[in-house]
Amino acid sequence: MNQITSKLTMLILGLLVLVSCHGLEELNENPNQIGSDNVDPNLLVPTVINGVGKTVVSLGFGDLAGVMQHTQKDGWSSGHNAYDWSNDSHSWNGYYSLLINDKTLIEKAEIDNLDFHRGVGLIMKSYLFGLMTDLWGDIPYSNALRGAEGPEFFDATFDAQKNVYEGIHADLETANSLLSKSVDSYFSINETQDILYGGDVAKWRKFANSLSLRYYMRLSVKEPGLAEQGIKKILSNPSQYPLILNAADDANMAYVGNTSGDSWPTNTKFDSDPQGSYFRVKMAATLVETMQGLDDPRLGVWANKIDQPLVLDTSDYINEDTGERHVSQATVDAYINTVGFPVDYDKEYVGLPTAMTFGAAYNLSENVNQGTLNLHVSQLNDIYKEASGDLLQARLISAAEVNFIIAEAATKGWASGSAEQYYNEGIKQSLNAWGVGDSYGDYISGTAAYNSFEDIITQKWIASWSSAAEAWFDYRRTGLPNLETGAASKRPALPLRFYYHINEIDNNSNSGEAIDKLEPTQFKGDDVSNNSAWSKVWLLQGTNKPY
Repeated sequence: MNQITSKLTMLILGLLVLVSCHGLEELNENPNQIGSDNVDPNLLVPTVINGVGKTVVSLGFGDLAGVMQHTQKDGWSSGHNAYDWSNDSHSWNGYYSLLINDKTLIEKAEIDNLDFHRGVGLIMKSYLFGLMTDLWGDIPYSNALRGAEGPEFFDATFDAQKNVYEGIHADLETANSLLSKSVDSYFSINETQDILYGGDVAKWRKFANSLSLRYYMRLSVKEPGLAEQGIKKILSNPSQYPLILNAADDANMAYVGNTSGDSWPTNTKFDSDPQGSYFRVKMAATLVETMQGLDDPRLGVWANKIDQPLVLDTSDYINEDTGERHVSQATVDAYINTVGFPVDYDKEYVGLPTAMTFGAAYNLSENVNQGTLNLHVSQLNDIYKEASGDLLQARLISAAEVNFIIAEAATKGWASGSAEQYYNEGIKQSLNAWGVGDSYGDYISGTAAYNSFEDIITQKWIASWSSAAEAWFDYRRTGLPNLETGAASKRPALPLRFYYHINEIDNNSNSGEAIDKLEPTQFKGDDVSNNSAWSKVWLLQGTNKPY
């Protein structure tokens, strides 16, 4: 496995037992609860969900938001804006640590015949392994998490990516079956510990099938026959495979906001530094301009209007009445000669260009320190200063995404109904999720009206705000949206995967075979092996996507 020795594994499990059992001596009196000599699955459920939720935000509001040009940073930005990654940038240790807890959850649920907990565990297992194979390619899977069984499992083999996807679909099928019974057939559910759905079995079942639909569509270019069969199976039998089709069923995890560890990552409650996360992260010009072109009502939910609009004039001064900053052509020319970007005179929203060299100086900012307030560029909406809030959610999968998947399936003839029907519904559910559902009628009848397949992926890209990993995975298999790199980008193309971490390469003898199976592209650059962010995993090989 990923360098987790049997000794460390036993220590972790021992601590879990110790923590889980303390103060629960009376549980033996309740036949519907786990005995005090075992781990209580209800205590593992929130640990796993919380870990998965924070991972989704770390990716989708972090580096992958930079790759997909949802956001850019104007300070300490190279990994975010320019994909300046290497084999010590992204480790999967945290993923496997969560999977150890999840494995314990599944095992204890099996011992005590707790179908709800086992179903939840299988869904979380599928989600984590799905993320990992999407991010890295081949990964330890079938023999992972077995370090406690002996040294022969310390260097777990890397499973082929196709086999990982097959295992995921099998586990999700099992989860759907486990969660398909009448509500009164389940016991030992602690609603307060289920921080995703509050013990709602039906919603978990929808989550399982929606996740399966996601992964079938992931295979649609590489394995179209398998993808078509799986998608048709799900969509043709909604009673057997219910889905998340309404935003009320979205798999969202709320942030508590009591400590820095359980708060939204850009909050200023625990990070009040004027060069802190909130002030470094800006909406990317790519997303801002796309949404402005669509007159998208979500833009005002995600970003503030600029503090001080710019006006081209004959001299330089501040208009005290309007709050605008007037600048002369000489000032503008000097700025352009230094920074290399034109001035954006938009009076409402201005995003940060992709991978620019002098981000802090963009748009005539007079405060050129890294990561500080830029009066002429839109900051994130004030809600992102908060530690928690109704819209500050880890968004694991949504009704918007599911409807867009069905819309794409309809373009392939794999779903009944029109692509436009599901495209419209995807937009509607995204607007509902962000509290601007009242704008749907005007939006869908205007510039957002459906015209082509590209519209589906563009709207899905927009709707994946704060969970941009999914947009990256879509980009890799479709080449959409057609994003261009910036001046400071490490390579003249978007990356395709994470590097296998140096620790894994050095400590697992099986890593070399997995690296050799990667297919380098013309953008591999000076990477010394196929272990490059610009190498293709199995899923992309032979597809001519995205390049």
